[in-house]
This record gives sequence, C-alpha cells and structure tokens, in this order.
Amino acid sequence: MKSKKLCAAVLAATLGLGFMAATPHSEAATRAELAQISVNQKGTNFQYWNKDAKSYQALVSYVKDVTNPKSQNYIPIEDRIAVFDLDGTLICETTPSYFEWMMYLERALNDPTFTPKAEDREYAKVVKKAIYETGIPGDMERKEAKSQASVFAGMTLPEYEAYVKKFMQTPAEGMNNLKRGDSFYLPMVEVVSYLHANNFKIFIVSGSDRQALRILTDGIMPIEKDNIIGTDVWNLASHQGNTDGLDYLYEKNDEVIRGEFVLKDVKMNKVSNIAREIGQQPVLAFGNSSGDSSMFNYTITNNKYKALAFLLLALR
Repeated sequence: MKSKKLCAAVLAATLGLGFMAATPHSEAATRAELAQISVNQKGTNFQYWNKDAKSYQALVSYVKDVTNPKSQNYIPIEDRIAVFDLDGTLICETTPSYFEWMMYLERALNDPTFTPKAEDREYAKVVKKAIYETGIPGDMERKEAKSQASVFAGMTLPEYEAYVKKFMQTPAEGMNNLKRGDSFYLPMVEVVSYLHANNFKIFIVSGSDRQALRILTDGIMPIEKDNIIGTDVWNLASHQGNTDGLDYLYEKNDEVIRGEFVLKDVKMNKVSNIAREIGQQPVLAFGNSSGDSSMFNYTITNNKYKALAFLLLALR
C-alpha cells in the first residue's frame, strides 16, 4: 500500500536482533503534526511500532539499561550520542529518488528562470534516465553532487532556502496526497523523539546537502541545526570571485553565496565527519544502506560503551 502518511518501515538491528515493523497510517500528516510527535513522545509510547518485535524490544531495553545509573552499562548524558542517516532512514527516498536529486533535476531541466551550463544540463538528463530507467551506477554519487553544486552556485543562502522550501511543497511522486517536505517516516520520528526524551544528543549524518537538510528537517524533530552533517559546498562572499578566503575580507556590500562542491558525506566520509565535527564515538547509529556501513562499524567497534547499530528497510 502506498501510504499518504508514511512508507511502511521495518527496522533491523545489524547485530542479529531481528526486525521491527512500523504500522502504516492512511492519513496525510502536516509538518505541524509531525512536530507534535516530539511533544507527545513519552516513555515507550510508540504509536507506530509493533511492540512484539525483537528489535523494538532491543532498542527500548538498551535505552532503559544505559540510562539507569545503577547499571554497569550506564552511559553519562554527555556521551549519549546517536547518529541517523536521512534518506531512506528518516525520510522517503523512493519518490522516485532522493529529495535533493529530484530538486537538482528540477533546477537543471525545468526551471524557466535559470539557464544551466550545457554540461550540467546534459548530465542532469543522464541522472534522470538512471533514476527512471536504468538504475544508479556507483560513480554517480560524486558526479551528481558536483553538478548539483554547480546548478545552485551563486545563490545567496536566503535564495537557496526559498528554493528548497518551494520544492518541499511539490507532490511526492508515486505517493498519494503527500508533499515531498512531509514525507518523513513517522515511526522513525518517534525513535528520534524517544531518544531525545532520554537525553541522547541526536545528529543527522547524511549524503544530502547540509543546508538543504537544515531547511528540510527544521521543526520536524528535536535536532539542532548545528547537529546536522551533510554534503558540503564552499560558501563564498558575493564579491570574492576567485580570491582565496585567506586573502579576502568580507565587506558591508557582500552576501554569502553558494560555491563549488567540497565533499560527499557518504561511506568513510561519514566517519571522518563524525570524528571531526562531533569529536565523540556514537553509541547508536541508524541507517539504511551500504553508504552507512562505515558509520555502523565505527559505532560498534572498540566502543567503551555498550553500542548498537540499526538498519532500516523502508517499504512502499
């Protein structure tokens, strides 16, 4: 069933802890309703989860254990770090592809106010064909990220924010009565809110553009903007041109604009960014693909605390 409110989701623990199935819901959710989950989530009140699932029981048992000061597995609040992938983990990525990839196609192929470079327009056609017809090859992640950065380069941060918000209002392709900006998995919003209620510090570590993520997730979950790690582009002064940042002084008539691609936040790059930006080894990790494997392994390997990694399987 193609749900209006969520794609049915199944959560599997990578350590053989079984599966947890989310209950599909048939009503469309607004962003305000999604945000309300954070307010309502108390204790183990999971409305959208199968309470008999072994993975559900494993997660709740884990949290009860590591937050109990009398347990030998107790984790101090300052060390309760949980990291989440975004696409396919917190938000639907099959409409028919990642939010930011579909926004890139809109910009490169359909935006009447913008004329892309010829190479970007041609590559966007390659990406579109891969999404709809042939499947996405392994080298497309890096190439798409570079072309995506190119078609949004030169936008001020407010201009880009407005573009993202406008695209969030477009229909989630293949779903019924659902906007792209509302296509979060309610069961996973509950997981984030539950962990937050138990004093875990939540980070998103995603292959999607960092600024787009900050806009897309704003108001949905209890995650601060500075706890969002994603793919990055250079931010430049509007009059900087090709001058190196070490040699340029930001002036009163400048604005911050988007520049070229820097780094795609997938695979080992997720671990590198976690180590650099968080500075602590997570104790919980949630993801849905091989792009999260390094993050999983980093979380559960040689950790001084009891740690778990969970793999999400999202179904339409």
